[in-house]
Amino acid sequence: MSESLKYEIAKDMGILDTVQKEGWGGIKAKDAGNLVKRAIEMAERSVSDRP
Repeated sequence: MSESLKYEIAKDMGILDTVQKEGWGGIKAKDAGNLVKRAIEMAERSVSDRP
């Protein structure tokens, strides 16, 4: 997953401030899991949208 996508999702989830202050290690495990889940959902949608 690209860094820009991770930051975009973190912003959408409202955890970007934590990431910027403490790094990726500063977020909760639950948030990290949700971030990965959201990235997977986005990838699945982009694949299913292809003709």
